[in-house]
Amino acid sequence: MTHSVANTTTLTRRALITGAAGLALAGCTTGTARRPAPGTAPVAGRPAIDPYYRAMYAAMPQEKFPIPAVDLRKLDPVYFRQVVDYPTQERPGTLVVDTPNRFLYLVMENGQALRYGVGIGRAGFSWGGRARIAYKRAWPTWTPPAEMIERQPELEKYRNGMEPGLQNPLGARALYIFEGGRDTIYRVHGTMEVWSIGKAVSSGCVRLLNQDIIDLAARVPNNAPIIVQQGAGVA
Repeated sequence: MTHSVANTTTLTRRALITGAAGLALAGCTTGTARRPAPGTAPVAGRPAIDPYYRAMYAAMPQEKFPIPAVDLRKLDPVYFRQVVDYPTQERPGTLVVDTPNRFLYLVMENGQALRYGVGIGRAGFSWGGRARIAYKRAWPTWTPPAEMIERQPELEKYRNGMEPGLQNPLGARALYIFEGGRDTIYRVHGTMEVWSIGKAVSSGCVRLLNQDIIDLAARVPNNAPIIVQQGAGVA
């Protein structure tokens, strides 16, 4: 009986993680890396990747700009999308970004959350606090802030916006973070840069793999609350 219950729980969690595909539906630069916690880093000769996760991060040819499959050999499995135990007083539907540990949680019922691996803002560009997702965009235009153009003059050509596409820093989806009625300039967005997940590399944005941001955007309505937690250990 115990074995049956465990299998049922696993199937339920897997159905939840992959189910959003059927639902209606600031830029980043390289920076300082942070090592994963001991015992979580990829190691040579680890077991072959579960086909379940290969399917989760498979190519998405149906997208406006077809997305290639993720090379999961480049990603620590701790950052694979998964349901985890997450006791919290935050209400279901809240997004919580755990900056020090490089996770984004979508709070669920019954003390659980759907967890995604993220890359976050490097020191000096990070923001924290309570805000909301004012709106979402599929394949958004990226417009670098004037301050970023001043630091990186080569971005001048994008002052009026960079067209959507696989090379656009916002990726396949962007969730726009507002604090009250004010745009914080920070986004939760997609990326093609698998190596950046789990690291502090961006100019303040929270980046997910394109497959994950598409899943998240399908689950999160406009005006969903978001909490960005900062703390010791941020790279």
